[in-house]
Amino acid sequence: METILILTGDGGESYETLYAKHRFEEAGITAVIAAPSKKMLNLVIHDFEPGWDTYVERKGYYVHSDLSLDQVRPEEYDAILLIGGRAPEFLRNDPRVISIVRHFDKKNKFIFAICHGIQILVTAGLVKDKNITCYEHVRFEVESCGGTFIGKDQAVRDGKIVTGQTWQSHPEFYRLVFQCIQE
Repeated sequence: METILILTGDGGESYETLYAKHRFEEAGITAVIAAPSKKMLNLVIHDFEPGWDTYVERKGYYVHSDLSLDQVRPEEYDAILLIGGRAPEFLRNDPRVISIVRHFDKKNKFIFAICHGIQILVTAGLVKDKNITCYEHVRFEVESCGGTFIGKDQAVRDGKIVTGQTWQSHPEFYRLVFQCIQE
């Protein structure tokens, strides 16, 4: 049985988090949520409103993290998923997060990232010379760190890294994710 580590925190995108957990569990895959501390997380909802130039943010659902970052043993997981929302803004500054993500890269395990979760890939130095898609306002970070932004595709695979633009990309993103898991 596969085991996936889902990494998020307060401000993680509700739909991305819950869809992932439920979708993996539906497929018989163990999905473990890790955050800076083991607690009830405050998730957010990002949506697009007519007349707004950017997305709006609302309070979202709650979800319990199963583990704190200190409790994560990356060798116990087959892949990692980096959730978007606002959480990556602060998670990418946590050396524990970067160490965990780099472990998956060094061990040639799959790394899945969606929306702003790509900010963690950028900080970990994993986008250089890679084809990456992400939320359009993360494009500058990807390109500044040597990645190639692919805007025409909702989801992109480059080696062991799969990236998706937003929660609206779930069908394409999870199609690629599950192809990887079946390998």
